[in-house]
Amino acid sequence: MKPVPALEARILLSRSPGASDEHEAWAAAAEPERDEAFRVARRLERIGVRTLPRDEADYPTGLRDLADAPRVLFVRGRLPERDRTVAIVGSRAASPYGLAQAESLAADLARAGCVVVSGLARGIDAAAHRGALAVGGASVAVLPGGLDAVTPRHHAALAESLCVRGGLVSERASGPPQPWVFLERNRLIAALAAVTVVVEAAVRSGALSTAAAARRLRRPVLAVPGDVDRETSRGTHALLRAGAGWCERAGDVLRVLDGGGADAGSRLRAALAVAPRTADELASAAGLRVDETLALLLELEWAGAAEPLPGQRWRRAS
Repeated sequence: MKPVPALEARILLSRSPGASDEHEAWAAAAEPERDEAFRVARRLERIGVRTLPRDEADYPTGLRDLADAPRVLFVRGRLPERDRTVAIVGSRAASPYGLAQAESLAADLARAGCVVVSGLARGIDAAAHRGALAVGGASVAVLPGGLDAVTPRHHAALAESLCVRGGLVSERASGPPQPWVFLERNRLIAALAAVTVVVEAAVRSGALSTAAAARRLRRPVLAVPGDVDRETSRGTHALLRAGAGWCERAGDVLRVLDGGGADAGSRLRAALAVAPRTADELASAAGLRVDETLALLLELEWAGAAEPLPGQRWRRAS
């Protein structure tokens, strides 16, 4: 008897809800299905995709909390540990304010050692990925379709950049996504993260489904407040009225990640950037009083982590 080809069998398992394992999926497949799995497997091998069945030790622990956890994950790059992973999601039709907030928040969190997970979509998602990458951090994108068909296509270069320090993941073996799978994908974003932050969202935004998935998993949801007359603020304000945490800066997220007691020094380190920032700006970013910030900056300067500049400004030491 010929051995069952592992990659092809796992592709078939991902498409066979009735099969108990990859061997059964292979045995039940007709010859045209096996041929198609063979073609898909060669495409995935060329771009470095690996598979993670649900029963393997490396399968993300956060996804195991889902009642409908994917039986097989398709992965490029590396997947993060959930404890220090933050989902940042929001509107595709984002405002300049929302884009700036998402990018800045992701950058500060990445400096603090967090991994940013999002969906590679236009708007807030892409800004979050870019913010993390801009400071040398890691970010992971969960795609609605196969990893051989990056969606949207004009984010193909961004997807490649993510694979250097983070990665790409999908529950679908190949091909572009059908419209209905976008909302299904959002539960994976929430499950991979310890905290979900919604930056901008209209009342019918898909980002709200990510927040709902996080709540079903009993994981914290935060929202960034916006202008009261902006359509993409209505969804985030609804989340805040429903009990979501208030998020103005990375320090708000770090406090939640650390059980409400994030170290002030860690929050200040996250707020320091290559570009100089004033003590007021750093205090706001870290959620500290200005006097606390000045005292901690002196400690960080002595430790070689902060560099003082004229005009009461500081930057991260090189």
